[in-house]
Amino acid sequence: MTGFVFSEKPIRIERGEGVHLYDANGTEYLDFGASYACTPVGHCHPEVVDAATSQLEDLMYVQASYPTDVRDALYEALADSAPGDLDYVWLCNSGTEANEAALKFARSATGNEKLVATTRGFHGRTMGALAATWKDKYKKPFEPLAGGVEFVEYGDADAMAEAVDDETAAVILEPLQGEGGINPADPEYLHAVRETATEHGAAMVLDEIQTGLGRTGHMWAAEKHDVVPDILTTAKGLGSGLPIGSTVVKEWVAENCGDHGSTFSGGPVVSAAAGATLDVLQRENVPQHAAEVGDYLMGEVESRLGDEVRDVRGHGLMVGIEVKRGANRLLRDLAIEHQILALPAGRTVLRLLPPLTIEREHADEVVDALEAIIA
Repeated sequence: MTGFVFSEKPIRIERGEGVHLYDANGTEYLDFGASYACTPVGHCHPEVVDAATSQLEDLMYVQASYPTDVRDALYEALADSAPGDLDYVWLCNSGTEANEAALKFARSATGNEKLVATTRGFHGRTMGALAATWKDKYKKPFEPLAGGVEFVEYGDADAMAEAVDDETAAVILEPLQGEGGINPADPEYLHAVRETATEHGAAMVLDEIQTGLGRTGHMWAAEKHDVVPDILTTAKGLGSGLPIGSTVVKEWVAENCGDHGSTFSGGPVVSAAAGATLDVLQRENVPQHAAEVGDYLMGEVESRLGDEVRDVRGHGLMVGIEVKRGANRLLRDLAIEHQILALPAGRTVLRLLPPLTIEREHADEVVDALEAIIA
């Protein structure tokens, strides 16, 4: 083997269907991680597969300077789904590229350099997005990074107001932190950040790479909190596992975004998959389903495990369970003893990011397993 970046898990996955994955031995696993929220409508959803396959047979690839119907349809669908007057769409290949573009667009549109980010925030691993990411473990090996980034305490509106000034290009934050421990923001805080950014002519960037596409019980967490950023980024589940991300902006940003591009921006096949994913999410009202099942899941965890865990938090089907002992050991036991796959969010938080199509019986299965392991 020549791979060297990822620490591989001892489970070789061969196929997926709906909310389940299957290993080389045919063992069925309930997927409550969705590979970091990348399969919102489940594994190999027939409509997504059909859309991608059909496009693959007609046109596998053409660069974005050549218009295609499938890419134009995705532009329109994303703009229509976005909150407020976020009407201009740029497509890329990943979340970190979407955030990288957001920071570049903000600097170009404002003519300023300074960026304000938050503690515990995670925005990606390319050099610009990494500079706005909080944890040293991601950054130290690659320093020096892009300059001009100031960090303030997540959730502290006064600290944000003090940091942002007339030299600030952008404020970037997650409406619900994922990698940082599943930390929800208060609506009042997000509205205060919106006001501060507007006051100083800075772009408010909401990183919805993980929270978007129905994950929090609304199509976008911005809608849940009734706040409209200047720039919204998304990726993860947009292509149901195929690599695609997007940066959606207001007109004033689009008109002054500078020269930017990507060879594979909005390739036909991934655009077809993304369009089908958006269609299923909206037509079948998947965000509302995620809100209902998520409320049930968190309620069951609180009622049955409340005394055994420190906290249960999140929105929709983005759930964090802060435990009293190491999260990684619990994750291992879930996988080996109960065939349930989940994720960490730090050393003490279990992160549950299942496909948004799970039902209550799947939630019960996870809570039963956690009760057996923790208690």
